[in-house]
Amino acid sequence: MPTPGRPRAFDMSQVLEGAMRLFWEHGYEATSMAQLREATGLSSASLYGAFGSKQGLFERAAEHYIAGPGSVTEVIADGSLSPREAVARMLHASIDMQTDTSHPRGCLVALSGTVRAPGDGEAAVRAMMMARRASDRASIRECVVRGIASGELAEDTSVDGFTTMIHSFLLGISTQVCDDVPALDLHAAADTLLALWHAPQHVA
Repeated sequence: MPTPGRPRAFDMSQVLEGAMRLFWEHGYEATSMAQLREATGLSSASLYGAFGSKQGLFERAAEHYIAGPGSVTEVIADGSLSPREAVARMLHASIDMQTDTSHPRGCLVALSGTVRAPGDGEAAVRAMMMARRASDRASIRECVVRGIASGELAEDTSVDGFTTMIHSFLLGISTQVCDDVPALDLHAAADTLLALWHAPQHVA
């Protein structure tokens, strides 16, 4: 029996896992505190005591996602791989993760915080997700630059254009998955994009 006057003990990892899955499936704005209480098994007082606010809980849940399922994109920064191989592994691993039926489909970073709902919490969530997407874009850009330097890509390749193409595909996987596009088709699309890696790119 808990000692009177002391906060209730709970497994932080389990709480973050429950909150992560809820935010992942419904998004930040649509997720209610009632749903969070049910998913985490904690009272409102315990949730606010541990995280300060719904926004605070989302931030911790998003960090939990990025360190877990969302970590599949980190391979893009692996300097031991050729630039093309790093991009290939990132895209195919992202497709596998986002179509995995053991958790909500799609990508929490791509799907959460994109609706411009009013409120300071919503704005903070959008800023957090934008920062993560910007980080992914920067890593992809570095990979494209390495590809040009190594001779995998033509010298006149448009760095920003090629980066945008890859990043747009990565972000678009989520909407395709939510529209029930089969994983097989998404992998084929990724291979089609990767085939351009060896094609000369000309700046208009």
